[in-house]
Amino acid sequence: MPIDIIIILALLVLVVFFYRKFSSFIYSVVIIDLFLRIVAYIFSHVPGLDKIDTHLPWNIPMMLDKYTDGILYDILEWIYVGIYAIFLVYIIIYFTHKRK
Repeated sequence: MPIDIIIILALLVLVVFFYRKFSSFIYSVVIIDLFLRIVAYIFSHVPGLDKIDTHLPWNIPMMLDKYTDGILYDILEWIYVGIYAIFLVYIIIYFTHKRK
């Protein structure tokens, strides 16, 4: 099994094991995706770093595309979109309850 899948799955399992909440799983998926996107941006825009070959994918959809295809890819991609939709709902609820 490739190292990038092992790292991401281990992080997700640790979050679910320690926090045991659905919201923590949603937040961890979004945090991992944002971290991968920031690292990819840094590696592609800082001179000299673009030549470094990393084992991390640039984002979660890129990893899904790399290891799956066909209908499984479509299902996982819609789950990914659903996770971001749930994250958006959590953020909206947070900001509406924060108001005094």
